[in-house]
Amino acid sequence: MVAIPAVANAAERVVPIGVSIQSQIGTAVAGDVLVLEPGEHAGPVVIDKSIELRGKTGAAVVGNGKGSVITIASAGVAVRGISVSGSGPSLETRDSGIYADRTATDALIEDNTVTGNLFGIYLYGAKNSIARANRIVGLKSGRSSEMGNGVTVWNAPGAKVLDNDISFGRDGIATNASRMNVFSGNRFSHLRFAIHYMYTNDSEISGNISSGNSVGYAIMFSSRLKIMGNVSRGDRDHGLLLNTANGSQISGNIVLGEMQPVDRWLSAGIQSGEHGMPASDSDIASETENRRLGPEKCVFIYNANRNRFVDNHFENCAIGIHFTAGSEGNSMSGNAFINNRNQVKYVGTRYLDWSHEGRGNYWSDNPGFDLNGDGIADNPYRPNDLIDQVLWTAPQAKLLMTSPAVQVIRWAQAQFPALLPGGVVDSRPLMTPTSVERSTQ
Repeated sequence: MVAIPAVANAAERVVPIGVSIQSQIGTAVAGDVLVLEPGEHAGPVVIDKSIELRGKTGAAVVGNGKGSVITIASAGVAVRGISVSGSGPSLETRDSGIYADRTATDALIEDNTVTGNLFGIYLYGAKNSIARANRIVGLKSGRSSEMGNGVTVWNAPGAKVLDNDISFGRDGIATNASRMNVFSGNRFSHLRFAIHYMYTNDSEISGNISSGNSVGYAIMFSSRLKIMGNVSRGDRDHGLLLNTANGSQISGNIVLGEMQPVDRWLSAGIQSGEHGMPASDSDIASETENRRLGPEKCVFIYNANRNRFVDNHFENCAIGIHFTAGSEGNSMSGNAFINNRNQVKYVGTRYLDWSHEGRGNYWSDNPGFDLNGDGIADNPYRPNDLIDQVLWTAPQAKLLMTSPAVQVIRWAQAQFPALLPGGVVDSRPLMTPTSVERSTQ
């Protein structure tokens, strides 16, 4: 919680409809609380003192269609309980519902309804700021490239985005050139990317739920992240995408290709955020497309190195993991691959052992036995064979799949493992999937 310092003569002042908010800010002193009466108040507003702007139920600040509606330009400001709309349309000037600039350190933006603005909330260099429990609805029409994000974080070390409900617009949370951030407990729908990560290091993405977006979590050019306890349900292209993301821990995440009821996972400990708000299915139940299968790939790994994937759950995707472009030194253990059309797609000749310290992963199509009852299959599991690699490089070869020659090749590989090509092998496959529980670390 961000606290405004107590100051002598500080007061709580009510702002009626028709009275200029800006004029009240002009006469306020640090520590004052300005309380907006219900109804529409005219924006734009610039808060350049350490005060709190709070709305009674039904209070709204409506901009004039130019610039940002509320601009925070001082340290220690709080904006709470206000409906905010009416920003300008300029990407160049970052027109936002609520805009916190470099001077807005320790800002608190909480419990607001921010609708129909170009950007919802923009943390532009606002160190240690918090955007929490806001409902953000972006633009619902137009080109994605001409829309803003729900919450944008640019070079704002220590900023946190917690327990927000974000829909429509371009990306739910977009971060660039930042560090030591926490994005936790947010819910995303009707977006391109739920979370779009660029050049943001030493940070945490945890307990978020992405439903029916193009991509759930797109992590790019970032290092030393904790990606824990997130859910992707029915995202169309990728549940989790790692592009040049290095040295990170990816644990306890769930990617479901189908929009299945989240109650199934809540019973295993999955919740939407740190503060325990349960995810709701009502937001998505009426959409006819929710029952189709997707995404194309549960996980896409491209040039991502030295990451540790532990106890994740990947189910009902066309491809469980697509692993490519020289990714090195990644550890895989305790993950569950269930009912994916192709569990793994790895186009390469190297041998990769996906087990760690005697513990592999669970594969729903593994026909192995466990005769000694130690929970580990008696034989290694190989998700791909020579025929798979031929099909990836020459898709037209699918016409030959039912031919006797293909069946002979597959039989020979089963009888003589030395004939198998390089690729992924799990030397210690698990016989049962690991229970996925929400991480609280």
